[in-house]
Amino acid sequence: MTLPEVRNTISLKKICVLIPTYNNENTLKRVIDGVLDYTENIIVVNDGSTDSTPQILAQYPQITVISLPENKGKGNGLKIGFRKAKELGFHHTITIDSDGQHYPDDIPVFIQAVLREKQDVLLIGNRNMSQDGIPKKSSFGNRFSNFWFWFETGIKLEDTQSGYRLYPLHKIPKKYFTPKFEFEIEIIVRTAWRHVPVKNVPIKVLYDPAERVSHFRPFRDFTRISILNTILVTITLLYIIPRNFVNNFKKKSFKRFIKEDVLESDGSNRTKAFSIALGVFIGFSPFWGFHTLLVISLAVLFKLNKVLAFVASNVSLPPFIPFVIAASLFLGSPFVPGDSNILNSELNFELIKNNLLQYVIGSAILATSMSAISGIASFFLLNKLNPENS
Repeated sequence: MTLPEVRNTISLKKICVLIPTYNNENTLKRVIDGVLDYTENIIVVNDGSTDSTPQILAQYPQITVISLPENKGKGNGLKIGFRKAKELGFHHTITIDSDGQHYPDDIPVFIQAVLREKQDVLLIGNRNMSQDGIPKKSSFGNRFSNFWFWFETGIKLEDTQSGYRLYPLHKIPKKYFTPKFEFEIEIIVRTAWRHVPVKNVPIKVLYDPAERVSHFRPFRDFTRISILNTILVTITLLYIIPRNFVNNFKKKSFKRFIKEDVLESDGSNRTKAFSIALGVFIGFSPFWGFHTLLVISLAVLFKLNKVLAFVASNVSLPPFIPFVIAASLFLGSPFVPGDSNILNSELNFELIKNNLLQYVIGSAILATSMSAISGIASFFLLNKLNPENS
């Protein structure tokens, strides 16, 4: 795209550029000047800087500046910037870090991607994390974040931590729960949960230790991110996956739903065998009351056959429960010292409570062994019945 085409598209699509900044006096001016080549629709959130940032921003009367009295974190700055962008009538905002690692001349990459898409999309810059000069901790943290984003949304990305992004302002959530670096994880996960596509676009990146100032605190911020991911994973398993399963049922005809979302007739024998193994494992596990929720959630997450997994999990139907409990207690007895012979004891809740460790160990052994046996047996049987679908 030519420069006039980029500027025209930014105007027509109502796109602004949001720059959160905190004590980046060495690089802030260069970033703003680079963005001004493409647009004057710029919002800078000065997050309580104590250096010469206010004097630098005073040189740009044509841009919108929001000055916060004290530093409250990047996430808080972004939330305030998003709110201001909406008030000014913008539909999209490109966020770019003020520490100089992002190149303003990559803005056309985002503009071209927006023009290609037929619906609103959240775009994240994909940095080359293998290039020279990239800190190893940044590369590791990115891989860690990519995995959990996939687990929580089912979307595979190569870079989920880049702050160079394009947000569809009317598609992202209105309220958030995190104020600092972890905000950028929360917003992409929760936006994906709203069925908004999240995609990578290629960008350049510069890590110059001589001028780059990072405010990331490894231990404290990594702990906050880990806590957030724990919460997001829990919500994914207990709410998001079951919700999507039910919504798919509502959107499709019963016949189509059974074929595509339940029977998955095009699934391989290996997939079906794994589905049965998963169902048996959950059925023999001691998660009473949560078997159905767990088996459907995990089957959807790992793209297995939901109906086979569900049916297989019914080894724990009420008539079979006493046998499952007795077998678990029996298998766990060799690993727990003391008199734990259940053959001469009355099978009741009191017995389980008094031998809880024995029961948990036995359940793990029973669930694992029966899962392996049923999975292998199912695979060979399915191969014999339908060898072309291996």
